[in-house]
Amino acid sequence: MLVHEAGGSVRVSEAALSEIVRRAVASVDGVRLRKGRRRLGVELEEGRASAELRLVVVYGRILPEVCADVQERVSDALARMCDVEVGDVDVTVEELVRA
Repeated sequence: MLVHEAGGSVRVSEAALSEIVRRAVASVDGVRLRKGRRRLGVELEEGRASAELRLVVVYGRILPEVCADVQERVSDALARMCDVEVGDVDVTVEELVRA
């Protein structure tokens, strides 16, 4: 996946993008990505990134706040580490679990 062109090109693998997103999500307390998906819904095209994430959240957390925090951290990580504009970071809470 092409990230930046300036006298050449820089490519970021799907695995690297996935790791950036996984770590950003893991930095939010009480949240994790839903297991069982073969790949994350992260796309990077023409200098613009987007993500579609399915989350598991600890019961009792305020869902709009948790989701906004995940969106912000994922967006910041992709923008900072890949030097791209971040479009949508869509999140779906698919499961609530006990702490």
